[in-house]
Amino acid sequence: MEKFVKLDGVAAPMPLVNIDTDMIIPKQYLKTIQRAGLGKNLFAEMRYDNDGNELEEFVLNQPQYRSAQILVAGDNFGCGSSREHAPWALADFGIRCVISTSFADIFYNNCFKNGILPIRVSQEELDKLMDDAGRGSNAVLSVDLEAQEIKGPDGGTISFEIDPFRKHCLLNGLDEVGLTMQKADKVDNFEAMQKLSQPWLQS
Repeated sequence: MEKFVKLDGVAAPMPLVNIDTDMIIPKQYLKTIQRAGLGKNLFAEMRYDNDGNELEEFVLNQPQYRSAQILVAGDNFGCGSSREHAPWALADFGIRCVISTSFADIFYNNCFKNGILPIRVSQEELDKLMDDAGRGSNAVLSVDLEAQEIKGPDGGTISFEIDPFRKHCLLNGLDEVGLTMQKADKVDNFEAMQKLSQPWLQS
């Protein structure tokens, strides 16, 4: 998993509340188990018309936000069904950080497993960041995970909380497989001892 240490990126404003996982990646795109390629279908029903043409008014179709790496979104982001395709699609598009006042629990947990940093802030702080994100190509936020700070284009700083273990995993690019591989020597030692003490289990 790609490490998340510090990110300086354009932030796209999405002030809608209750953006659910079906809005993030509609159900017709869930047939694949490949993480790559889902970015083109991110927010598909909001991004395209029935003929597949881009809708100019959608924020990620606007030139200044096409390369956005941060979303500043309304309350209860990622609610709905528990599809891991939602963070897959965000990551494949290039989104590394989502900032909101609250997240659905399963989506929140899935973000950390896929190298995305979800940040909870107060409503007042979100309003300020939403205003910063409305500056178009000048809407650059700096997210420092080590310092647990967000810096806006005007130099203002917002601190955020994060679970220490999840912070450690993101800083070191460790998903569940990576965490397991850190203990590979202990697994190998256990298997070697078991082979000696219980050889009948080896078939």
